[in-house]
Amino acid sequence: MVAIFGFTRDKVIAAVQDMYTAVANTPERRFHFPVGREACLQVGYPAEMPEGLAEEALRSFAGVGCPFHAEVIREGDTVLDIGAGAGTDTLIASRLVGSRGKVLALDITPAMIRRLRELVTRYGIDNVEVIEGNAEALPLPAESADVVTSNGMFNLVPDKLKAVAEIFRVLRPGGRVQIADIVICKPVTRDCATDPKLWAECVVGAKIDEDYLTMFRDAGFKNVTVLRAYDYFALSPSSETRDIARRFGAHAIEIAMQRSAAAPSKLTQLARRADPRRAVRALARRGLVGSLALALSILACYGTLAATVLLSLAGITLAINPALWAGTIVSLGALAMAAVASGVHRHGTYAAVALAVTGSAMLAYLQFVDFSVSLELFAFGLLAAGVGLDFSQRRKSAAWVSAGSEW
Repeated sequence: MVAIFGFTRDKVIAAVQDMYTAVANTPERRFHFPVGREACLQVGYPAEMPEGLAEEALRSFAGVGCPFHAEVIREGDTVLDIGAGAGTDTLIASRLVGSRGKVLALDITPAMIRRLRELVTRYGIDNVEVIEGNAEALPLPAESADVVTSNGMFNLVPDKLKAVAEIFRVLRPGGRVQIADIVICKPVTRDCATDPKLWAECVVGAKIDEDYLTMFRDAGFKNVTVLRAYDYFALSPSSETRDIARRFGAHAIEIAMQRSAAAPSKLTQLARRADPRRAVRALARRGLVGSLALALSILACYGTLAATVLLSLAGITLAINPALWAGTIVSLGALAMAAVASGVHRHGTYAAVALAVTGSAMLAYLQFVDFSVSLELFAFGLLAAGVGLDFSQRRKSAAWVSAGSEW
């Protein structure tokens, strides 16, 4: 695929609609993900679950897991199926809720909506209502559903925080959620994230696994539990898609959770998102710990000198413990070296480690044995070269946008 610059929400939605219109109209085509009855069994549905369902629904099944492993739907429930597609999950849910219950099947793709409405009418399924809409603005009143189910939908939604808030809004207090979705282990590079077509690959729009679960907890959901995680992309007939998934650690998860009585305040949610521990973890995922440690080491060295000079000009004497000062510089340099070394298992480039180790060792020698300003600058240069090469190689290992992908 060739990147389409100028990312907008509308372009993402249009790309997703195009993809799933093709799934609705020509399910026999070769897609980059498994489709149909066999796919339903491959992603984990018990063999008896799809038995007796309309073949029209099963032919266009494109789920990524089996959310029904959560076992949260009860007879008489009102269930909202977000991203219902051709209706496989909708029909399973309609059996579970029985005649006293109701399933609201919501989708954004007109072709899928049309097919599901025809199916519901043809088979006289009275407890299913098909609704057109999107997850970011659910066309339902507050506290109107007992259960929300979704299968492979969230990774395709541009504004996930809004979608999570909408799910919380339409659920009754104590309402249950069952979701199968795609998550990743490594962040997606910006050039990939701004390509609308790549969102339909189910990887680019996915969130880091830890951030995905935290997103629901922040919104006020409790007992957020991962029921199963597995390699969904191993089922893909496309070698390129399998490679894409491998590079980012993309995989499917099935989760269950429950709505709490009330959502946390906006201030509480902001405080959670501002937690510095999250920022540190995000830096580590993006390979920026080495850059940060290097910057702090240089700041500790030359920033302290600059502060001392400026304060002395103002008539203020700053007392510095030389051993503590040198130890701080060396420790931060060693941290930068360790961060570079941690990148080897991702990109396999030992040159970055060699540069960082040499630079860090020189810093230690110069600070504690025989100091030289010119050699200190050289040592920082070596360390910076190692950090820069590591960062570059990390990005290259995640850069996979190419022409000729299968659609």
